[in-house]
Parts: sequence; C-alpha cells; structure tokens
Amino acid sequence: MPMVTFGSKKEKNNIQQTESSYKYEYIEETQTHNHEFLGSTMLPSQDVEAHNHRFAGVTSEVIFVPGGHVHTFMTDTDFFLGHIHGVGGITGLQVPVGGGKHVHFASDTTTFDACHDHDFQFATLIENPLA
Repeated sequence: MPMVTFGSKKEKNNIQQTESSYKYEYIEETQTHNHEFLGSTMLPSQDVEAHNHRFAGVTSEVIFVPGGHVHTFMTDTDFFLGHIHGVGGITGLQVPVGGGKHVHFASDTTTFDACHDHDFQFATLIENPLA
C-alpha cells in the first residue's frame, strides 16, 4: 500500500508518486470534499475465536493523482473480545454513481492485535449527500 506524507496547507499543490509512496502537499482552496465510510471486518484467518469488528469514519480531503483523486482514511474498530484494530489506507480512484456524485472503494488488512488481523473492504458514501 502506498504511504502518504501529509504536507502543509500553506504549501503549493504538489503530488509525486514514487515506486512505494505518494507524497502530496495541498492548499486549502484546492480542497473540495471528503467522504464518510463504515464497514465490518471479515473473520480472522488465524486460529482465534471467530469474530469481526465494526468501524466508521471520515476520509481525508482530496489527494489529486493521475486519473483523478483518492482519499486517505484512518480509524479504529470497535472494542470487542478485549481488543481493537487500526483500519487505514488509501481509497481507489473515484467511481461515478450518477447525478454528478461518486464513491471510492477501499480494501486492506487491519493492524495485527491479539495475535490476529482482519481483511476489510468498503465503499465510501457519496460526497456532499445534501448538495
């Protein structure tokens, strides 16, 4: 997964993609939206008690990349069976859903806690739902 380095809002909009990372800086005026997201993890593949976790959050603002834009996201799962997991990453590119709106897909693996991790996948909610 590409690593994102956050820049200053006062700096020029500048995105560089290297083999293993995105680096971006942005100006507040270039930002247009973010997205809510929610989901549930899949069952762990390790030999532990079968369970899953719920999570929810709000993505970062727009990160312009070739082909459009993406968003970063970072949150924690609910506290279940005495532990939590971190959920984070970068969404895919925008996917139009009609009416000038779009969503993003994301999938990855949670942090490794209590001797296991979980895969997850979700689609963000549309941007600016009342606009």
